[in-house]
Amino acid sequence: MTTPLTRSLAAHYYTDPAVFEQERNGLLSRTWQFAGHVSQIPNIGDYFAFEIAGQNLFCIRGRDQVIRTFYNVCQHRAHELVNGSGNKKVVVCPYHSWAYELTGQLRAGPNLKKVPGFDKSEICLTEVRTEDFLGFIFVNLDDNTPSMDEWFPGVRDEIREFVPHVTDLAPLEWVEIPEHCNWKVSIENYSECYHCPTNHPTFATGVIKPETYDIQPDANGGYVLRHVTECQSLEKMTYPIDLESNPRAGDYQSWFLWPTFSFQCYPGNILNTYHWRPHSVDSCTVWRGWYTEQGHESDVIRDLAIQDRQTTVAEDITLVESVHRGLQSKGYKPGPLVLDPACGVLSEHSIAKLQEWMKEGAEH
Repeated sequence: MTTPLTRSLAAHYYTDPAVFEQERNGLLSRTWQFAGHVSQIPNIGDYFAFEIAGQNLFCIRGRDQVIRTFYNVCQHRAHELVNGSGNKKVVVCPYHSWAYELTGQLRAGPNLKKVPGFDKSEICLTEVRTEDFLGFIFVNLDDNTPSMDEWFPGVRDEIREFVPHVTDLAPLEWVEIPEHCNWKVSIENYSECYHCPTNHPTFATGVIKPETYDIQPDANGGYVLRHVTECQSLEKMTYPIDLESNPRAGDYQSWFLWPTFSFQCYPGNILNTYHWRPHSVDSCTVWRGWYTEQGHESDVIRDLAIQDRQTTVAEDITLVESVHRGLQSKGYKPGPLVLDPACGVLSEHSIAKLQEWMKEGAEH
C-alpha cells in the first residue's frame, strides 16, 4: 500500500490576518518569548521596555537582585509607566505620579491618604512569568505554561557543554533585520537546510559541511529542533578556529526553541542567536545576536557577523520574501514535503514537525 504524502500547510496559515490574530492571542501569549539579556540590567533599578504579542512590558532588577517583568501599565488610569531603558529608584507614573516599588507594589500617590478605605497594599503591577535561561531573559504571559526546562528538555545542559562560559557572555551586537513575510515563513526557512547548498554558498563551503547537516525534533517530545553538523576543513573555513580549545570546537549545533528563538553555536564555540518578533500577518523582525565574554571586542566575531549579514542573512531575506509573495498566488497548491527516511540535509522532516506545531498554534 502506498504511503500518503505529507503536504505543506495551506497558504491561509501564512496569509490570513485572522490566523495571525489567533496566534497572537493564543500561541504567542502562552509560549516562552525572549525579552533580553541580563547584562542589559546589571544594577538595581535598571529596566528596559519591550513588546510581546502586542503587549507592552518591562523588565526591571529589584533590590533583591531578582529580575521581574510587569505589564507596562499603571493600575490607576492605564498610562504607560516607562519607555526605552534606564534606571528607576521607584517606578513613577508620568500621568498622576502614582509610585511603585521595584517589586510592583504601590508605594504612594497624591492624596491617596484622604480616600476612605483606600488600601495601597491591595494594588500591585501585574507581573509576568520570567525565567533566566543561561543569562537570557524569557517571559510567558500564561501563568500555567510548563517551565522552560520542561518545554525544552536537556537544552540548558547541552548549551553549557558547547559553551561552558555561557553565563559570562554578553551581547557584542544585536542586529535588527526587517522581513516582509509571515513570521512562520522565516522560521520554516531557518528550520531546514534543503536550500543551503544552492542558496548559501559561503555558509555551505566556508563554515559547515552540508553533507553532514541534519535537523531532528526532540526525542522526548519537547518543543525543540536540534541542528547538527561538522565544521568545514580548516583550510576552507572563513574564520580561524582552534580545534584543541574544546571537545566541541569542530561542531556546529543549533537549538531552535519553538516558536521564536534559536541558540546557535558556530564552530569554535561561538554563541549567536536568532529571535523572531512577529508584527503582522506579513511582517516580522529578526534579531541576530552575537556574544563574547562580558561583551568584549572581538575582530573575529565582528568579521563573522558582517560575513553572516552580507551572505546568509541577505540571501534568506530574498528567499522568504519571495515565498511570502508566492503564498498569495492563486496558482499555489501545497506540494509534498521531501521526507527522506534517512533524514539528512536534503530532507524536510523538521518542517513536518514544525508544521504540526504551527497548525496546533493556529487552531487553539
